[in-house]
Amino acid sequence: MSEKEISFSSLGLSKFILQALNDLGYTHPSPIQAKCIPYLLIGRDILGTAQTGSGKTAAFSLPLIQNINPEFNAPQVLILTPTRELAVQVGEACSHFSKYIKNIKTIVLYGGQNYTIQIRALQMGAQIIVGTPGRLLDHLNRGTLNLSSLRSLVIDEADEMLRMGFIESVEDILKKIPKEHQTALFSATMPESIRLITHRFMKKPYEIGIQTSIKTRPDIRQSYCKIQKGISKYELLSRFLEIEDFDAVLIFVRTKIATIQVAKILEKNGYHNIAVLNGDMTQSLREQTLKHFRDGQLNILIATDIAARGLDVDRISLVINYDLPTDSESYIHRIGRTGRAGRIGRALLFVEPHEKYRLRNIERTIKITIPEVKPPTSDMLITRRLEKFSEKLEKLLSSDDIDAYRNLLKKLINLPIFKKQSDTLSAILLKLAQGNRPLILPPDPIYRDIKKIKNNHSIKKISKDMNLYRIGVGRHDGIEVHHILNIFSKKVDIKSQYIGRIKLFDYYSTIELPKSIPINKILNLSGIRLLNKTMKIRIVGVH
Repeated sequence: MSEKEISFSSLGLSKFILQALNDLGYTHPSPIQAKCIPYLLIGRDILGTAQTGSGKTAAFSLPLIQNINPEFNAPQVLILTPTRELAVQVGEACSHFSKYIKNIKTIVLYGGQNYTIQIRALQMGAQIIVGTPGRLLDHLNRGTLNLSSLRSLVIDEADEMLRMGFIESVEDILKKIPKEHQTALFSATMPESIRLITHRFMKKPYEIGIQTSIKTRPDIRQSYCKIQKGISKYELLSRFLEIEDFDAVLIFVRTKIATIQVAKILEKNGYHNIAVLNGDMTQSLREQTLKHFRDGQLNILIATDIAARGLDVDRISLVINYDLPTDSESYIHRIGRTGRAGRIGRALLFVEPHEKYRLRNIERTIKITIPEVKPPTSDMLITRRLEKFSEKLEKLLSSDDIDAYRNLLKKLINLPIFKKQSDTLSAILLKLAQGNRPLILPPDPIYRDIKKIKNNHSIKKISKDMNLYRIGVGRHDGIEVHHILNIFSKKVDIKSQYIGRIKLFDYYSTIELPKSIPINKILNLSGIRLLNKTMKIRIVGVH
C-alpha cells in the first residue's frame, strides 16, 4: 500500500477516534503516524528520531488513547514534555482525540500553576497525565500522584529536555514508575546521554527515523516582534491590528481559553466583527462562523491550531501568531492560511524574550531568517487615526444634511461661552467625534521613564558641573558602557576621567558631560552610528 493510500482507518484505530479525527480535519496520516501507530497499538516500545513538526503528538496519543481502559479511573498514560506550553497543547490534543470515548480524562501538570488546583484534579482522577518533569517529580515525591497502574510512558522532545537540564528529573521519574510499561521516546537528535536512557529503560524499541520536508512560501512576507517590557501582548496586538491593512486576519493562540480572552480584549478596544474558533464548538456553529468569515461579515478570527485544521479562506491577508507555535510544521500550517488566490500574504509572530530559541528552531527548519519589526509607536497610531478620521470627514462632505449642521454650528458659536472662541468649539467637537480612538496619545511606555529622569530624582544627583544627555541606543542594541565612553571621548575630545556616570537601559542610555562643553556640540553628534545604530541625542537634565 502506497503512502497516499494509507488511511487512519487502515491503521486499526477505533470508530470513536476516527470520528474525532474527522471533526478535526485530519485526512491521511503523516509518515511518522503511519509507522508508529501500528506498533504502539500492539504494545511495542518506540524510539523515534524526528524533527519537530512531523506530527508526533497524534502518532503517540492516538494508539495510547485507544489502549486505555476507560472504566479504570487511574493514570494509565504519562506524557513528559520539556515546556508547559507543549504540555498544554498535547493535553488539549488528547482531549480532542478522546472526546467520543466516555470517561477518559486528561490532566496537565506544570510549574507555575497552583498546587491546590492540580491536587484537586488528581484526586478526581484521570487516565492521561501530561506534564513537565519538574512538576511531575514534585507530585510523585509528595505522594499526590500515583503511577502504580501506569501502562504507557511518552518522553517527547528528549533532546530539548537535555538542553534545558531536565534529563536527571526524567531519570528519577523512570525509577519511580512500574517496570512493566510501554515506552515511546521522541527526539530530533540522538546524543549519547539520551541513547543511554534508551538502553537502560526501553525494551528492544522499534526505531523510526523521519525527515521532515518543511518548506516556507516566498509569497508570504514574514516578520516577528519581540514582546518588550512596558507594553502588554494584548496592547501590542491591538496596535498592529490598527496600523495593518488587511481584508481578514487570522489570529492563532495556544489554548481555547485564550481564544475567548483575546476576543474579549479586542471587543473592549472597539473591534466587533470578530469570532473565535476552538475545539468546544459544535460542527454547525463552526460552519456558520466560517461562512460569515468567508463572506466578510467577520474580519477577525481567533483560533487554536487544532480548530483551524482544514480552514481555507481566500480573503485572509494577515496571519498573527499571537502565541508561538510549538513546532515548525504548525508555524508553516498557520502562515499558509494567507497568501491564497495568487495574492501576497503577511505573517507576524509575537516572541517572548524566553522564546527566542524556539524562533531560531523555526528559522533553522524553514532555512530563512525572519526579520524583526518594532512595535507600532504612539506617533504611528496617531498618524493612522488621523488618516481614517480624514477619510470619514471627506465622506461626510457630500452628505445631504451637511447644511443643517452648518446652521446648528452657527447657533453653538453664538453661545456666550464660545463667542470669539470658535477654534475652541471646533477642538471640543473634534474630541467628541474621536470616540474610543483618541487622536492624542501619551508617550510610548518605553519612553515614560525618560520623564522621570528629567523631572525627578536623577536631576538631583547630577553634579553642579554636569548636564545629563539621553542617547537613543541601549542594551537591546548590544551597547555597553565602554562603547559610549569611547565614542564621546573621541568625538568631543574629552578625557574619559572627566565624563560623568553612564547608565544603560533597555532602549536608551544616559551620560553626564561637563557643562563646559557647549550643548550644541553634543547634540550635533546625533546621527553618528554606534554598533550600526544611529544615535539620537537630546538633553534631559540641566542642574
